This record gives sequence, C-alpha cells and structure tokens, in this order.
Amino acid sequence: MSSELRQDLVSGDWVLIAPGRGKRPDQFKEKAKREKQPKTGCIFENPKQAGGGLVILSSPNTKAWKLQVVPNKYPAVTQSGIWELHPNKTGPFSTLPGFGYHELLITRDHHKNFAALSPRDALLVFQAFRERYMEMAKDKNLAYISIFHNWGNKAGASVYHPHYQILGIPVVPPDVGHSLEGSRRYRQKHRKCVHCIQIEWEKKQKSRIIFEDKYAIAFMPYVSKEPFEMRVFPKCHRPYFEEMKDGELTHIVKALQTSLNKLEKALSRPDYNFFLHTSPVRNKKSDSHYHWHIEIVPRTNISAGFELGTDIEINPLDPDKAASFLNRY
Repeated sequence: MSSELRQDLVSGDWVLIAPGRGKRPDQFKEKAKREKQPKTGCIFENPKQAGGGLVILSSPNTKAWKLQVVPNKYPAVTQSGIWELHPNKTGPFSTLPGFGYHELLITRDHHKNFAALSPRDALLVFQAFRERYMEMAKDKNLAYISIFHNWGNKAGASVYHPHYQILGIPVVPPDVGHSLEGSRRYRQKHRKCVHCIQIEWEKKQKSRIIFEDKYAIAFMPYVSKEPFEMRVFPKCHRPYFEEMKDGELTHIVKALQTSLNKLEKALSRPDYNFFLHTSPVRNKKSDSHYHWHIEIVPRTNISAGFELGTDIEINPLDPDKAASFLNRY
C-alpha cells in the first residue's frame, strides 16, 4: 500500500497513513518489558494517606475495599477560596482562576491494571467514575469532567500502582470542543450522528473491528492518528457517559478490557492512555448529537517536526494491518 492522506469525519483533521516507512506490526513491541515495582514504599498502598487523610469514596465498602477515590495530593486545579468564577483580562488574553476538582481512583491490587481486573472489579471502576462524575457535575462552575488512565512512564504515569484520574474544569477542552463541533456540523448537514455512521461503516467493512457484541463495539479507526489506536463505543446512540445504566456499561467494560488485553499480549505490555470523551455537563440539550466513547492511545510513536509543525500526524502502520495483527491474540 502506498501512502494516503485521510480526513477525519468528525474533526476534519488530515492524517497521513504511511506504511512505506517500513514498519511491520510486530516492530512496535516494547524492546524492554516493563519491570514490576515492589509494594514496599508505594504511596498508593494506603490511599487515605496518599489523599491527605480523606477518602471520598470506598467501594464496595471501607473494610473490604476494591477501590478508593481520594483527592490528588498535587492537584492541577483546586476549589480554594472560589465561590463563583469570573473571567478576567490580562492584556489581550482571557484568564480564569485554576478552579476545579482533581481526584484519584486507586484500585487495591498493586500489579493488576485495568486489563487484569476481574469483570466485576472493572465494572466497579466505571461505576465509581459515574458516581464521582455526577457528584462533580452539581458544581455549576464546571463545564467538563475528564476521566482518564495513564499506564506506564511513557504515558505519564509517575506511580506504578494502577490508578485513574477524574478532573473537573470550568472550560471545555479544545480536543473535545473540536469533536463536539464536528459532530454538530455533521448532524446539521446529514441529520445523522457522525459516530453512528462510522460504527455502521466499520461493521460493514469488518476489517478493523477488535470486539463486538449486542451493546458495544471496539475498532481501530480508518483515520487512525497513532499505530494501534482504538475506540470503544456503545452501539446505541448515547450522548452522556453519566447516564449509562449498569447493563450497557458492563458491555463497554468488556469491550475495553478485551481491547487492552489484546494490545498487551500483542505488543508485550506497552504504555498507553485511555480516556473518555463525553458531552459537557452544561447545556445538555444542545449536545445530544454527540456519541460518548473511550479512546485508547498506545505510546508507540513519537511526533517529530512535521507533525508538530503541521498538526498532521504520520501513522506508519495501516490500521487494517494493525487490527489483523491484534486479532491474532
């Protein structure tokens, strides 16, 4: 296959698929397997202590906890002394106080990341995400709540012990804003959900699907910015993560775990991030066109001068070949 520029249906961004750069799927395996770090001295073995003495949520209970949610000891944003937000001007620039919520969800087992959790414990993680999301959303100063997981040093995880982050901020992040605007434009023009259209097309193509059942689907997007990038969607149109019921959420969790397990087996446990994209917490009716989902981004590629200077990512691996390779596992 020769190089091909592909345009993302939602954002309008261009991606350069360049298999001619000579990389095979197995060349993305980690050269050195990640070393397991001992429990001794791990700050997350005692979440309460790591959270400065406060446990926000303990599930299923405090004594036999499987996960705990605590404040981030080094938060990116805080609520200190702020009751109501007011935008300010500094010269030509707009500013806001660094207001928000920054929490950590810590699972109990020191060595079990999300892929290794039991299905029940993995569901508990998403139930806790949902509970904390709904509680944060009560604060009228918040515009968006970001939920994400960094696994491995290359993905930004400074602590080995598996943990997840929930971060509420007073603005809609640019990447989410672009996705929302692209979804809105497509709905206005075609009267259909752009993500539902992609799901139906992937089902017909069949070559990039990693997981599918009655309620959830995971696939490598036709316009993949990164090698082995994956998306997990509810198959029915669902704008809001926080409104997901346990029945459907169970299938989303299964799709995510299946995708991550295949990734870990195929690439010898690479570093990766996964994060949720969902409609903002305010003006819900205006964003009902959106389709919430999870994005998985393995950290196997490095953006260089062309990517940084043009905002066009070069993906050296055709997503069809990446999916075929992953589905052997």
